[in-house]
Amino acid sequence: MTGPVLLGVRHHGPGSARAVRAALDQCTPDAVLIEGPPEADALVPLAAQEGMRPPVALLAHAQDDPGRAAFWPLAEFSPEWVAMRWALERGIPVRFIDLPAAHSLAMGDGEGAVTGEGPVTDEGRADGPPVDGSQANGLAADRPSADGPPAAGQEQEEVPDEVPDGAEVRVDPLRVLAGTAGYDDPERWWEDVVEHRGGAGGGVGTAGGAGADALAPFAALAEAMGALREAYGDGGHDRDPVREAHMRLRLRAARKEFGDGIAVVCGAWHVPALARRTTVAADRQLLKGLPKVKAAVTWVPWTHRRLSRHSGYGAGIASPGWYGHLFSAPDRPVERWLTKVAGLLREEDYAVSSAHIIEAVRLAEGLATVRGRPLAGLTELDDAVRAVMGDGSDAPSSLVHDRLVVGEVLGEVPQDAPAVPLQRDLTRSQRTLRLKPEAPERELELDLRKETDAGRSRLLHRLRLLGIPWGEPGRSRGSTGTFRETWRLRWEPELSVRVAEAGIWGTTVLSAATAKAASEASEAATLAEVTALAERCLLAGLPDALPVVMRALSDRAALDADVGHLAQALPALVRSVRYGDVRGTDAAALREVATGLAERVFVGLPPACLGLDADGATEMRGHLDATHQAVGLLGQPQPGQQTGPETAPQPGPRAVPQPGSQAVPQSGPQHLRMRWAGVLRAVSERDAVPGLIRGRAARLLLDEGELGDGGAERLMGLALSPGTPPTDAAGWIEGFVGGGDGGMLLVHDERLLALVDGWLTGVPDAAFTDVLPLLRRTFAEYETGVRRTLGELVRRGPAAPSRHPAGAAPDAAAPGFGPGLDRDRAAAVLPTLRLLLGIGAPGFGDEPGERPDDNPPDTTRPADDLTGART
Repeated sequence: MTGPVLLGVRHHGPGSARAVRAALDQCTPDAVLIEGPPEADALVPLAAQEGMRPPVALLAHAQDDPGRAAFWPLAEFSPEWVAMRWALERGIPVRFIDLPAAHSLAMGDGEGAVTGEGPVTDEGRADGPPVDGSQANGLAADRPSADGPPAAGQEQEEVPDEVPDGAEVRVDPLRVLAGTAGYDDPERWWEDVVEHRGGAGGGVGTAGGAGADALAPFAALAEAMGALREAYGDGGHDRDPVREAHMRLRLRAARKEFGDGIAVVCGAWHVPALARRTTVAADRQLLKGLPKVKAAVTWVPWTHRRLSRHSGYGAGIASPGWYGHLFSAPDRPVERWLTKVAGLLREEDYAVSSAHIIEAVRLAEGLATVRGRPLAGLTELDDAVRAVMGDGSDAPSSLVHDRLVVGEVLGEVPQDAPAVPLQRDLTRSQRTLRLKPEAPERELELDLRKETDAGRSRLLHRLRLLGIPWGEPGRSRGSTGTFRETWRLRWEPELSVRVAEAGIWGTTVLSAATAKAASEASEAATLAEVTALAERCLLAGLPDALPVVMRALSDRAALDADVGHLAQALPALVRSVRYGDVRGTDAAALREVATGLAERVFVGLPPACLGLDADGATEMRGHLDATHQAVGLLGQPQPGQQTGPETAPQPGPRAVPQPGSQAVPQSGPQHLRMRWAGVLRAVSERDAVPGLIRGRAARLLLDEGELGDGGAERLMGLALSPGTPPTDAAGWIEGFVGGGDGGMLLVHDERLLALVDGWLTGVPDAAFTDVLPLLRRTFAEYETGVRRTLGELVRRGPAAPSRHPAGAAPDAAAPGFGPGLDRDRAAAVLPTLRLLLGIGAPGFGDEPGERPDDNPPDTTRPADDLTGART
């Protein structure tokens, strides 16, 4: 070697990676310089360890502000990764030469970091627009993410042939070169001239065959970039001269240390600038006065899905799985790829045979020939899969794209890689609980009665409290009990930044979550926020934080007189009591506060329901439902509590006790439920309360069995009387029979349906247009079958006689039902019911092992079966 070898590459390009490896084998340098943050020099040896598996990324963050971070992702097919591993395998020194992360992070505000991924905000997204085409797609010209051009395929203004002096033109080198060659798609041009050259699996490094000069492609690419730099200068990116000045200084220092036997792997856009002769003083002048922060750098796992994104932390590679296949396939990449596709489709129960693979290969190669391509690309392969293996359907292609073209690969880093203490504690917890981070989203079912599952639940809840959403809780499908939880887990690379940010709260997950909860309790603005925090503390198992939260809860509950705030806070607090019972947590203090809060809601709710407009009534209805559900949970006997005459719920209607009646317990769950029934009764009978709330209170009383015979009819008759405004009456109907289960109430209680029907037919024409939207909204919530049944009942009319056996007198009307029992209709289901229950005899009253015809008829029941139907 007569001087430094400049290897201009396309970042994340498998063809560039092959070419770099071939060039390094040919020139055997004494040192390798790579575009990247110099702070990572000490981390290079970790890349040679067995525990390091790409895709990975270098993470740099400001130590005093971990949320200010940048990433340098590396995949197996990244030229920088190939060069690094090549040097480590041979014991050759490796140095990073880009602008230090200490400067790039400090310069990131409003301008974007000079790294490939850019600084991130608290939300974990890049401050600037999407990663540029060169960086995102790995072309040999990387750009600052915040001021680079859009990725290939995104819309951008055409670059004019004549560039006015002083005008800022942002150049995508890949697009310019592709346009010069007559291509309208830069990605397709790059694949045709680089990735698909060399026949079976060859890239740019093998295009010339055995004995070819491995440095020739880099010389040609450098010449093209030199022409672009002459025409466009720095391409409208003011940060490039600063970066390139630092690269030249690092290159001079390396030549002094290692001599001229140096290979430099960098974006091809920078090659002309590194080859240009400048003075040391001029380069240092460009770097003078740059802002600086104290930065920390480490390795973190990365995913193919993140590589495929153009914004945030993504590298903008549309097909990382395909690129990895091109890089790793030793030969015949088309045949090997379609074999992978067939294997995937077979796993998903698609009927794919070897004949499908053969025909798909032929079709893909034929399409490539017709389109003038040297090798079938993803477009041709996708067309072949859709036509041959998917029978024209897009479903198999979508599956292949998600699982193979992009892939669900999550990298790994060695355990001894630098990390904040919180990250190390999290890693230990993951190993202890056998909860491995994975890139694909998966569902995790937890049984909290098992110690391991309970520990997993606590860890996931603590991480959520710290703002690290590794898991999202979902609805359990198998059980509604509180001892089961369902989580959807997916580990995203930016969670490493969240862990670093959360490190300010403590060195372990437990201590950090405790400190964060105490801080949030003191800063909470509303009572509902404090009660929600108390629930999260119980779920996360934070006994040291709970007393602090309880003090804040008591203080805010004593000062807050808004019934709406109290009603919002009560459900979360009651859930906390319930979860505390299930998880073995002492929730006696929470129960006491919840009971006191419920009492305050009972006192303040009736006056708060007066004088509300439509929106206020809708909101108060939600508070009414939430409070009712909370009282139902709070009114249940506590575990271990003796259920006696004073605490056991009594069946049947429960009325408010009158003077002289039996004494009512003044405390306990039964007292709470009876107090709440009195509140609902007061609300339902108060004319000044909006009809929506009165109707809802009446419905809750009916569901709880608090209305005696005719109670519901009486309240509905009053609400639908001629003196009631039609809109208020329609609101009452919405509150009473609204919701998914309201229709079934009308189906089974024809007297209520008759009242609604009679009122509706008497609504004046002038008011009908006002009540129609309310009624339509109410009945639209019913299922189709319920609406059809109601229509049939209304069409039949309430006076339609029911069928009886010949000569039999009609049955007395049952409370809440129409007159008479249709015995023949009920008997029709008996054969199916006997089959389901395994009962072969025609009657239900027979003793086991006895035939009904061997015994005299039972005089206590009809001889004609359970329903009384004659058979």
